[in-house]
Amino acid sequence: MESWSDRQNLVVPEEISGRADKVLSTLISGMSRSRVQQSFEAGKVWRNDRILTKRDKVFPGETLHYHLLESVESLLEPVDIPLECLFEDDHVIFINKAPGMIVHPGSGTGPDTLVHALLHHCGEAFAQVGSVERPGIVHRLDKGTSGVIVVAKTQEAYLGLVQQFSQRTLKKSYMAIVTGNFKLHSGTYSYPIGRHPVHRYKMAIDPRGKPAETDWEVVERITRDFTLVRCVIHTGRTHQIRVHFGDSGFPLAGDETYGYKTVKFPDLHPPRVMLHAQSLGIIHPVTGESLELEASIPDDFLGFIGELTQ
Repeated sequence: MESWSDRQNLVVPEEISGRADKVLSTLISGMSRSRVQQSFEAGKVWRNDRILTKRDKVFPGETLHYHLLESVESLLEPVDIPLECLFEDDHVIFINKAPGMIVHPGSGTGPDTLVHALLHHCGEAFAQVGSVERPGIVHRLDKGTSGVIVVAKTQEAYLGLVQQFSQRTLKKSYMAIVTGNFKLHSGTYSYPIGRHPVHRYKMAIDPRGKPAETDWEVVERITRDFTLVRCVIHTGRTHQIRVHFGDSGFPLAGDETYGYKTVKFPDLHPPRVMLHAQSLGIIHPVTGESLELEASIPDDFLGFIGELTQ
C-alpha cells in the first residue's frame, strides 16, 4: 500500500515562475524529478484547493501544497565516518566538509558520502527529512570543494532552508586560488550560466542561461602567476565561481575543466580545484536566530600556498 508524507507547504519565491512540476522540483532541493512527477500523477499537488497538473503555470507569492510518496525502505545505510561539526542543534547541523567527500549518493558513488555519515551521526529520524534519496540536503558543494555546508535535521528546518536558498537571502563566502594577477583589487562578474552545449558535464557562460553574480576581492597576490581571492556569490549556480573566473581568463588552480593548464605550470601540483567555502550565514529556520559559521582553511589549501612561495 502506498504511503504519502504529511502535507507540505511552499511559497513560490520572487523570480521563479513557470510549469508547476519544474518549479516544485527547483524548490524541493535534492528531490528527483521522477518523485515529484509521482505527486502530480496522483493528484497530490494543489493550489487554493484546486489540484494542479504538472503543466499548470505557477507564479511568485503563490502557496503550493503537496504530498510526497514515501519510500518503503531506503537503500542508504549509516556509516561511521568522522565529521568536523561547526554547529549543531535539534534542527540544523553545519559541517566543514573535507575535500574529496561527495555530498550525497549518485551514480557510481560508494557508501562514503556526507549523507551516509550524517545518517550515522543524526539517527533514524534524519532519513525522513526532505528527500529519501538525499535526506536533509538543501545545497551542495563539489567533491573537490572543502568548507561549510548546512544540512537540515528536521522537516521544518528543511522547508525553511529551502525557502532561504530559493530567495537568495543567505550569505556565502569562498576563498579561491586563481591563476593570474589582477590589475584591479575587486570586481563583479554578472554573466548568466547554463549547461555547456557540447560537454554536458560542464557549465558555460550563456546569454540564455540563469543569472549569476559573483563579487570578488584580492586577499593576497601570492606570486606573479597566482592570486588568493575572496568571493561572495549572490546566486548558487552549478560551478558558478569556476565558470566566472575561467571564462574571464583566471581559472582556478587545478581546475582543468575550466581552463587551468598543467603544461604551463609543470612544476606545480595543486591537489584539487583550489576552492574553499569559507563561511555561510543563514537565519535559523526555526528559532529565527542569525547564524554565520566559518570553516578554517584546510591543510592541502595552505600547503599549496606554501608550494607557491617556496
